[in-house]
Amino acid sequence: MTTPGSRFRVRSADVGRLLVLWGISAAALWATGALLPGLSASTPWAYVLVAAVSGVIGLVIRPVLVEVSARIGWAAVLPVAVVGQAIVMQAAISLVPAIDADFWTALAASWIASALATLLAWFATAGTDDALDAALLGRLRQAAEVPDPDLPGVVFVQLDGVPFPVLRWAIQSGAVPTLRRWLTSGDYAMREWTAQFPCTTPASQLGILHGTVDGVPAFRWYDREAGRVLVANRPEDARVIEARTSDGHGLLWDDGASISNLFSGDAPRSFLTMSRVEVRRGSTETRRVAAWFLVSPGGFARSFSRALAEIVRERWQARRQLRRALDPRMHRSWTFAVLRAVTNGLLRDLNTALVAEEMRRGSRSVYVDYVDYDEVAHHAGMFRPESLAALDALDQVLGSLERLAEHAPRRYRIVVLSDHGQSQGRPFADRYGEDLATVCQRLMRRTVQSVDAPVEGWGRAEAIAGDVGATAPLAGRLVERFDRRAAREYDEGRDAGGDEPVVLGSGNLGLLYLPGPRRRSLEELSAGWPSLVPGLAAHPGVGFVAGLSQDGVPWAIGADGRVDLRTGRVEGVDPLAVFGEHAHRVLTRAVCMDEAPDLYVNSTLDPHTTDVAAFEDLVGAHGGLGGHQDSAVLVVPRDLVDLLPERIEGADAVHRVLVLILERLGHRRPQDASEERPAPLDLSSRADGPRGKRRV
Repeated sequence: MTTPGSRFRVRSADVGRLLVLWGISAAALWATGALLPGLSASTPWAYVLVAAVSGVIGLVIRPVLVEVSARIGWAAVLPVAVVGQAIVMQAAISLVPAIDADFWTALAASWIASALATLLAWFATAGTDDALDAALLGRLRQAAEVPDPDLPGVVFVQLDGVPFPVLRWAIQSGAVPTLRRWLTSGDYAMREWTAQFPCTTPASQLGILHGTVDGVPAFRWYDREAGRVLVANRPEDARVIEARTSDGHGLLWDDGASISNLFSGDAPRSFLTMSRVEVRRGSTETRRVAAWFLVSPGGFARSFSRALAEIVRERWQARRQLRRALDPRMHRSWTFAVLRAVTNGLLRDLNTALVAEEMRRGSRSVYVDYVDYDEVAHHAGMFRPESLAALDALDQVLGSLERLAEHAPRRYRIVVLSDHGQSQGRPFADRYGEDLATVCQRLMRRTVQSVDAPVEGWGRAEAIAGDVGATAPLAGRLVERFDRRAAREYDEGRDAGGDEPVVLGSGNLGLLYLPGPRRRSLEELSAGWPSLVPGLAAHPGVGFVAGLSQDGVPWAIGADGRVDLRTGRVEGVDPLAVFGEHAHRVLTRAVCMDEAPDLYVNSTLDPHTTDVAAFEDLVGAHGGLGGHQDSAVLVVPRDLVDLLPERIEGADAVHRVLVLILERLGHRRPQDASEERPAPLDLSSRADGPRGKRRV
C-alpha cells in the first residue's frame, strides 16, 4: 500500500505528464491563434508561456470558483465552467507582454483551446482516460491520513444490466482487458448468480443494499393502499420503498457512501441516490466535486465534447441499424440520444470523480452504479457493437479505479457485480400489432389503463438535476423545470384509480391490477372475466400467467397446462419448463408477495434465439423470465472466493455474501442480537408496521 508520505513525492511520471499537458496546451493555443484574428502574439514562445502562466493562475483561481459554485448551486456551475477558464486565460494573457487579446477573444480562445487540447490529449493517450486519472490522482495525493489506515476499504462497482454470458464472452475475446487481466492473473474470480423474479434494478438494489427483495414486484407497480402507481426511480417513490425496508443496518451503514443508486444502503453519505434526493434538495459536497471537475482544465470541454460525440454516435448507430435492417430493432429517438449522452458521458465521469473523492476521505465502503451498458442495450440489443463498446468503456473505468486505489490513504479492494442481466427481442406491440393493455381490454371487454413508457433514463438524469441542484432561487427554478419535464414521462397512469384495471409493463413482465384495497384470486378473475386468463395464456406472445387461487395456492398457467408452484404438481404441460429449473422457485416467491399483482403475465421465450417480447418499447429488456436477464455477474478478489456459496439465487443472497466480505475485512463483527444498530432514516412519517409491511 502507498504510504501517506509517498503520495507527496514528485515522481518522474508526474513530471513527464505535466510536460506533455503543457506541450498540448501550448500547441492548442498556437492553433487557436491561427484561427482567431483577435489573438495575436509576436513570438510562438508566447503561447508556451501563456500555457504555463494560465496553469499557475488556475491553481489559485479554480478552488475559489469551485467553492462559489458549490455554495450557489448547479445554476452557477455551468456559467463558472464557461467563464472561469476565460478569466484564467485573460489573466495569463495580461501578464505575458508578447501576446494580446480582449476578454471576448479570450473567452472564445479558452473554448477552442480546451476543445483542441482535449482532442490532442485523446490522440496522445489513445483515447484513454489518462487525463481524468491524472486530475483525480492529484486530489488523492492531497488526502489526509485516516485513523485506521490498516483497515482495507471496499469499492462495490455495479455494472448495471450486464449478463454473465455477455461479460464472459467479452473476457474471452479480449474486449475488456482490465477484467481479463484480473482473472487470468489469478487475482480475481468470476461467478454467476441468479437474479430473483422480478429481475429489475429496484428489486436487486433493494436486496443487495438492504438485504430483502420483498415488497418490489416489478420496476413499477400499483400500490393498493396509496391507490396509485409507484415508480422505483422516482425520488418520492424511492423514499417510500426504502422507508418500508430500511432497518438502519444496510450494507453501507458503517461509514459507507452510496453513489448513483436507487437506494442508500443506509449510507451516511449519498450522492445522486434516488431515495435521498428529496431529503435534502441539493448536496453541497456533490456540487463541489462536480464544480471541481467542470472548471478543471479541459474538464468542461471534455464532458461537453464527449456528450456531443455520444449524440452523434447514437444517431449514426440508429441509422446504421435501419440501413442494415437489423432485427430486432426499435425506433431510437433524439430524446434517447440526449439521455445517453448524459448517462454515458457526464454521469460516468462524475461517478468516477465522486468515488475518487470518497477514496480521498478514506471511506470504508463505496457502492456505485454505472448504467452505461444497460442504457444502450435497452435500445440497441445486448450483443450489438454499441452495447459492447459501452462495456469496454466500463472496463476502462475499472482500470481507472484500480490506479486511483493505489494512491488512497487506505488499501481498497474492488468487487464488481451486476444487478441483473438482459434479454432481447422485438417488442410485444411491434410483433403482434397490439400492446398488452389492448389484449386485456379485448378479453375483459372494458377499458384498461396502460402504463408502459420506458423511464429508466429519465430517472438517472433527474438524479443529477436533483442532487446537484441547489436551494438558490434561480437554481431551484431550473431544477423544478427539469422535474416537470421528467414527471411527464413518469406520470402516465400514476394516479390510476377508480374501477378501471391497470396494466403495467416492466420489460417482458406484465402486471394486471384491479384497483382496490385487496388482491383478486384466480377464481374471482375467472368469474368476472371468463376469457381473461385462458385468453392470455393462449396468446402466442405470452409464455404463462401466474396468480393465487382463493385458497392461497400459487399457479403458473400456460396454453397447454398449469403447475402448482407450491408442490410442483403439473397438469398437462408445464408452462415453466422452457424457462429453466430455477423458474419455479423464483416465481413462487414473487407470486406469494403481498404486493404482487392480481395477475403476472410473462412473455413467450423463443428456445432457438432466446428472444423475449418486452411489453415496453425496448429491444433489450429485463424483468421477467427468459433469456439471459436473470444471469448476473459477481467478480471478487481470489482470497474472498471461499465466502461464496455454491449457488447464489436472489439479490438478498448477494447481500449476505457482501456482508461476509465486510466482516472478513474487519469492517464489522458478525451480527448478533446484542449489537447496537443505528436508527433507520425516517424517510416517511406515514411508514409504520413491521419490516416490509409499512404503509405509504
